[in-house]
Amino acid sequence: MIEQISFYVFAGLLIFAASMVITMRNPVHSALFLVMAFFNAAALWLLLEAEFLAITLVLVYVGAVMVLFLFVIMMLDIDVARLRDGFARYLPIAAVVAVIMAIEMILVVGPEHFGLAQFAEPARHASDYSNTKELGNLLYTVYLYPFEIAAAILLVAIVAAIALTMRRRDGTRHQKIEEQIAVKAPDRVRVVKMASESNEAGE
Repeated sequence: MIEQISFYVFAGLLIFAASMVITMRNPVHSALFLVMAFFNAAALWLLLEAEFLAITLVLVYVGAVMVLFLFVIMMLDIDVARLRDGFARYLPIAAVVAVIMAIEMILVVGPEHFGLAQFAEPARHASDYSNTKELGNLLYTVYLYPFEIAAAILLVAIVAAIALTMRRRDGTRHQKIEEQIAVKAPDRVRVVKMASESNEAGE
C-alpha cells in the first residue's frame, strides 16, 4: 500500500514539474522545475529497485548537466518578452503535437498492453542484491554490440563537434599556437634606455 501511495505522489509531482518546465516564462524557473522532475524520476526508479540508474540521474543530470544549463541561462541576456511572444504564437501547434504524443503513448503503453494482468509482478530481491552488477552483466554480455555501437556513435559525435568548432572561417581570429611556442624571451620584452628628463616648468 505504501508503495502505491509513493508511486502516485512521485508520479504526480513529476507530471507537475514537467508541465511547469514548458509553461514557465522565466528560463531559470524552468530549469529549476526540471531539476525537480529529475529528482522525482529518480524516486520512481528507486521504487523499481533501479538504485544505480536513480543515483546516476541525480549525480550526472542534476549535479552536472543542470548546473551547466543554469550557468548558461544566467550568463546569456535572454529577452523574456520575446520568449513570451513566441510561446503564445506556437501554443496551438504545441498543443496539437502534445495531444498526438499523448494518444500514441496511451496506445503503446496502455493498460491492455502493460500491467499485472499481462505481466507477473517482479520478484523481490534480497538486501545483498546488486543492481549495478546485474546491469553490468547485461551490458557486457547480452547487449555488448549495441553498447559498443552507441559508444562509437558518441565518439564520432564528439570528434564532429570538435571539428566544427576548430574549423577556419573568414573574418575570425584564431590563435597560432606554433608561433606562440616559438617566441623567445628577448622577443617578449624589449628594454629601451632613455636619458633622464626634468620638468623645468615644475621646478
